[in-house]
Amino acid sequence: MPSEEDVARMVRAEVDSWTPRKGPDWTDILIRIAGTGPSPWVVYTTASAALVVILIAAYVIGSAFQVGALATPTQVHLP
Repeated sequence: MPSEEDVARMVRAEVDSWTPRKGPDWTDILIRIAGTGPSPWVVYTTASAALVVILIAAYVIGSAFQVGALATPTQVHLP
C-alpha cells in the first residue's frame, strides 16, 4: 500500500502534467443554447404582452396620480 507521501506525489505529478485538449468551443455552446431555448415567436409574443401590460399600467397609474399629460389642467394666478 502506498504511503500518503507517495499518493500526494502521484497526484501532484498528474495535475502538473495535465493540459487541456483544446480551448472553449463557443460556437458549439451557442448552438446548443439556441437549440434548447424557446422558439422566437414565443419570445416575441411574451415580450409584446409584457410591453402592453407595462403601458397600460403606466396609463392607469399616471391617470390615478394625475401625472404628466394625464393631469387635469389647473389655473394658476400669481400676484
